[in-house]
Amino acid sequence: MKKLYFLMAAPWLYLQTHAQTPVTSSQSIAKGNYQLAARFSPGKIRKMVFSTAVDPHWLKLSDRFWYAYETSNGKKWYTVDPSSRSKKLLFDNAKLAAAITLIVKDPFDAQHLPIENLKFTKDEKSIQFDLKSTLDQVKKDRKDKKAADSLEKKTFYFQYNLQTQQVQELKNYEKVKPKPMWATIAPDSSVVIFSREYNLYWMDKANYKKALKDEEDKTIEEHQLTKDGVENYSYGGSGMNETNVEREKNMKKRRPARVMWSPNSKYFALTRTDQRKVKDFWVINSIAMPRPTLETYKYQMPGEKEAPITELYLFDFAAKTSKKLNVALFKDQDLSMWPAPALQKDRDDEFRPSLWLGTNDRFYFYRTGRDLKKIDVCSYNIKTDQVKIQVQERLNTYVEIVRPGLVNDGKELVEWSERDGWAHFYLYDDNGNLKNQITSGSFHCDDIVNVDSKNRVLYFTASGREPGQNPYYQHLYRVNLDGSHLQLLTAGNATDVPSVSDDNHYVINTSSRVNTAPKSILYDNAGHQLMDLETTDLSGLMASGYKFPEPFKVKADDGITDLYGVMYKPFDFDPTKKYPIIEYVYPGPQTEAVNAAFTASMNNVDRLAQLGFIVVTVGNRGGNPERSKWYHNFGYGNLRDYGLADKKAVVEQLADKYSFIDRTRVGITGHSGGGFMSTAAILNYPDFFKVAVSESGNHDNSIYNRWWSEKHHGVSEVITAKGDTTFKYNIDKNQDLAKNLKGHLMLSTGDIDNNVNPANTIRVVNALIKANKRFDYVLLPGQRHAYGDMTEYFFWQKADYFVKWLLGDFSQPVDILEIDRDIEMNGKRPTAEGEAAN
Repeated sequence: MKKLYFLMAAPWLYLQTHAQTPVTSSQSIAKGNYQLAARFSPGKIRKMVFSTAVDPHWLKLSDRFWYAYETSNGKKWYTVDPSSRSKKLLFDNAKLAAAITLIVKDPFDAQHLPIENLKFTKDEKSIQFDLKSTLDQVKKDRKDKKAADSLEKKTFYFQYNLQTQQVQELKNYEKVKPKPMWATIAPDSSVVIFSREYNLYWMDKANYKKALKDEEDKTIEEHQLTKDGVENYSYGGSGMNETNVEREKNMKKRRPARVMWSPNSKYFALTRTDQRKVKDFWVINSIAMPRPTLETYKYQMPGEKEAPITELYLFDFAAKTSKKLNVALFKDQDLSMWPAPALQKDRDDEFRPSLWLGTNDRFYFYRTGRDLKKIDVCSYNIKTDQVKIQVQERLNTYVEIVRPGLVNDGKELVEWSERDGWAHFYLYDDNGNLKNQITSGSFHCDDIVNVDSKNRVLYFTASGREPGQNPYYQHLYRVNLDGSHLQLLTAGNATDVPSVSDDNHYVINTSSRVNTAPKSILYDNAGHQLMDLETTDLSGLMASGYKFPEPFKVKADDGITDLYGVMYKPFDFDPTKKYPIIEYVYPGPQTEAVNAAFTASMNNVDRLAQLGFIVVTVGNRGGNPERSKWYHNFGYGNLRDYGLADKKAVVEQLADKYSFIDRTRVGITGHSGGGFMSTAAILNYPDFFKVAVSESGNHDNSIYNRWWSEKHHGVSEVITAKGDTTFKYNIDKNQDLAKNLKGHLMLSTGDIDNNVNPANTIRVVNALIKANKRFDYVLLPGQRHAYGDMTEYFFWQKADYFVKWLLGDFSQPVDILEIDRDIEMNGKRPTAEGEAAN
């Protein structure tokens, strides 16, 4: 059935098109270059840009690894031996294609080998893989022989001997099915834990194998572990994104329990949350068939007293007993466990156990106060039944934390902290005593990559340390745990994405900038470059007329703070012309919408610029956390307006510097937090920002989720004389400024957005109507926060809006021809991945 796409606008909104003059300079009206923008649709980009990084699969028996890499010449598979600095093809594509064709009877060639699920055998002398053929066969697990979906394409399974270079079909091969979402498997594979009807259950290995073949097999034996689980106070079993009807229908099905196991499989732990007092929130899917459906979900808003209560449980599986641990300290506290770091060499295993961070007898967790100004890093000892505070973190703004590193199974602990105004690492003994600060200085440490306990070396990523570089360029470093011999391992004026072998001997690093092709290089653990692996093939992209964007640096509104941004120009740029400028924004505070590395995702920047605009992304004080704590927390207590002055100052500085920028035609757009910010900008600076397109904005943070809003804006903890604790929250909202609108504003939302509920946008709509303002409103039916298969549709709606009101071009027909031309032969509409959630 063909999907319907709606542009929702009240009659008074249509008057805007005819009643107001578009924003133009004294120049003649320019036409939007739709043809150039359409040349770089997501579907077309996927045919011009292929692999952009080496993604290594480390082997278990050596330091070797394999990877697949695709260019415009097709995909190839390689093995690399770092010790001999050698790289070779896993197989000859042409010979393998011929051999497979003889067996499958479908034609393949060297450039078109649809190999899937490649992995090495245990002895690492052969590889196994599979591929789908064009042959139809009856599904082995079909329930209804007459059902329309009772057929499937036959899958062939192969083994290729790396020494003899011979391939053979694995007939009657029983492939291990992927681990179902509901299964948490013990490390020794003896038992599987899951949730059903709000309680914990388990089954043994034999019955799990039955469930993999047929989940509804009546002979499967299950055993109930708990009996006190109820709705909204359950042991696992989340029903997120389910309608009320679906939740009722699926209630008796197996669901994930999200437990973490001890390495010896004797114990597991989990957090259990009581949400029974948390108030409900709703979305309605109006296009569901045959009737619209209601989705009810628990959602605590900022300042509400009805908070979820999180508890921590330990289970002794052998004894089939459990206990709730006494870890309560702060009112409305949050609890969370850390999983153990995953080993690189295990990534291709059929299943990887969910292990807790710790040992057989002890695990680590943290508790956070509701105001997020205090966090305790704790451990629990099973033998002594003791909770120990390992580290306390306290600040006057919110405290953030990352997973600590354990040295010699917890005899020492590496803690990440921003206590001195920068993110650094600290070494503690097991009794919570600080031994020494490991790193220091005016730079930001990001994450622990590995801890080499034997040699007492910490491997970590950090940004902002190298002089003269963009502070958001991340690099890999090593340092001794006593703080000595800090060394940069991945040098270069670019941002790095490293992968370190489990034994810390080798590093595969992909370095990139917005204006370079990503390059993957092999290093040793002393930072010596061993060999080049791959450079991203951009030949097709460049042949299409693509040009790299331009990084720039300007000052914030205070005239002191450096801000870093990227400018995107039309690929047919003419320096003698005047161009409108559009800012694509995301205010943070958890990130900024500024690319440091090359990306082939161009919807909101490169492609928007092709219509005839200068598009810029730039940071703002209070944005990206990868600078000082001062920079990151600049907007604390002023979540609506804190970044706006910087956004205005950036355009003013760029217009002063470049004559091709028209400061009288300024647009702004963003998604989620960027939707919130773009509306706030056009309402706070109505004479400066002339056009705004605001997608899925959290315009009213008093009805956005408590965790994000209270964290980044702040919540006051009030303790009465009697010792009672309450929390007060107050924030400025976009609808309070509706009377200020002078320019052109388009608001959009998905109607079943259960992240930023549509009520956020509708409250602004209501305020604009009451203020007698003209505006536009796009409702995307059946879409959540990121717009799903309507992302491409909305891009062109946004493009039209800026073309009309910044260029003065109203020539667009009712049909979006750019989408119609891109419909594939299979009849599917083109889609693009949406923005990340707030």
